Amino acid sequence: MAGGPAAAVPYGASPIFDENSLPDKLRNEHSTKQGTWGLLRVLEGTVELVFVDPPSRHVVTIDKPAPIPPGEPHFVRLSGPVKMQVEFYREHPLPERNRSVR
Repeated sequence: MAGGPAAAVPYGASPIFDENSLPDKLRNEHSTKQGTWGLLRVLEGTVELVFVDPPSRHVVTIDKPAPIPPGEPHFVRLSGPVKMQVEFYREHPLPERNRSVR
Protein backbone atom coordinates (compact mmCIF):
# COMPACT_ATOMS: atom_id res chain seq x y z
CA MET A 1 0.00 0.00 0.00
CA ALA A 2 1.53 3.33 -1.04
CA GLY A 3 2.34 5.65 1.85
CA GLY A 4 2.05 2.95 4.53
CA PRO A 5 -0.90 2.04 6.73
CA ALA A 6 -3.69 4.54 7.30
CA ALA A 7 -3.62 6.50 10.54
CA ALA A 8 -6.07 5.52 13.26
CA VAL A 9 -9.16 7.72 13.43
CA PRO A 10 -10.47 8.96 16.79
CA TYR A 11 -14.09 8.24 17.66
CA GLY A 12 -14.25 10.98 20.30
CA ALA A 13 -12.31 13.63 22.19
CA SER A 14 -12.40 15.49 25.48
CA PRO A 15 -12.88 19.24 25.63
CA ILE A 16 -9.71 21.31 25.42
CA PHE A 17 -8.53 21.88 28.99
CA ASP A 18 -6.13 24.47 30.39
CA GLU A 19 -4.40 24.64 33.76
CA ASN A 20 -7.56 26.13 35.33
CA SER A 21 -10.22 23.93 33.71
CA LEU A 22 -8.44 20.54 33.94
CA PRO A 23 -10.72 18.34 36.08
CA ASP A 24 -9.40 16.78 39.27
CA LYS A 25 -10.30 13.38 37.80
CA LEU A 26 -7.47 13.77 35.25
CA ARG A 27 -5.04 15.03 37.89
CA ASN A 28 -5.66 11.89 39.99
CA GLU A 29 -5.26 8.22 39.16
CA HIS A 30 -7.76 6.97 36.57
CA SER A 31 -7.82 4.79 33.46
CA THR A 32 -9.62 4.42 30.16
CA LYS A 33 -12.05 1.54 29.83
CA GLN A 34 -10.96 -1.76 28.28
CA GLY A 35 -10.76 -1.46 24.49
CA THR A 36 -10.28 2.32 24.55
CA TRP A 37 -6.94 3.94 23.75
CA GLY A 38 -6.32 7.56 24.66
CA LEU A 39 -3.96 9.96 22.94
CA LEU A 40 -2.87 12.91 25.06
CA ARG A 41 -2.28 15.90 22.83
CA VAL A 42 -0.70 19.09 24.15
CA LEU A 43 -1.66 22.23 22.23
CA GLU A 44 0.36 24.66 24.38
CA GLY A 45 2.90 24.11 27.14
CA THR A 46 4.06 20.78 28.58
CA VAL A 47 2.29 18.00 30.51
CA GLU A 48 3.79 15.12 32.48
CA LEU A 49 1.91 11.85 31.93
CA VAL A 50 2.49 9.45 34.83
CA PHE A 51 1.69 5.73 34.60
CA VAL A 52 1.21 3.91 37.91
CA ASP A 53 2.01 0.25 37.16
CA PRO A 54 4.64 -0.21 35.99
CA PRO A 55 5.73 3.25 37.05
CA SER A 56 6.87 5.57 34.29
CA ARG A 57 6.77 9.27 33.42
CA HIS A 58 6.57 10.90 30.00
CA VAL A 59 6.89 14.55 29.06
CA VAL A 60 4.19 15.36 26.51
CA THR A 61 4.66 18.33 24.18
CA ILE A 62 3.06 19.74 21.04
CA ASP A 63 5.39 17.61 18.89
CA LYS A 64 5.23 14.50 21.09
CA PRO A 65 1.70 13.25 21.86
CA ALA A 66 1.42 10.26 24.20
CA PRO A 67 -0.72 7.15 23.78
CA ILE A 68 -2.58 5.82 26.80
CA PRO A 69 -3.29 2.06 26.65
CA PRO A 70 -6.69 0.69 27.68
CA GLY A 71 -7.13 0.13 31.40
CA GLU A 72 -3.69 1.42 32.49
CA PRO A 73 -3.87 3.61 35.62
CA HIS A 74 -2.34 7.04 35.01
CA PHE A 75 -2.65 10.75 35.81
CA VAL A 76 -1.30 14.05 34.52
CA ARG A 77 0.82 16.70 36.21
CA LEU A 78 1.01 20.30 35.08
CA SER A 79 3.94 22.61 35.73
CA GLY A 80 2.56 25.81 34.21
CA PRO A 81 0.18 27.15 31.61
CA VAL A 82 -1.09 24.46 29.25
CA LYS A 83 -3.78 23.55 26.76
CA MET A 84 -4.42 19.84 26.28
CA GLN A 85 -6.95 17.39 24.94
CA VAL A 86 -7.43 13.61 24.99
CA GLU A 87 -8.61 11.82 21.84
CA PHE A 88 -10.17 8.34 22.06
CA TYR A 89 -9.45 5.41 19.72
CA ARG A 90 -10.35 1.73 19.35
CA GLU A 91 -6.76 0.84 18.38
CA HIS A 92 -3.26 2.15 19.04
CA PRO A 93 -3.46 5.76 17.85
CA LEU A 94 0.08 6.20 16.52
CA PRO A 95 1.78 4.66 13.50
CA GLU A 96 4.23 1.93 14.51
CA ARG A 97 7.28 4.11 13.75
CA ASN A 98 6.12 6.69 16.33
CA ARG A 99 5.42 4.32 19.25
CA SER A 100 8.00 5.41 21.80
CA VAL A 101 5.61 5.55 24.78
CA ARG A 102 3.97 2.44 26.29
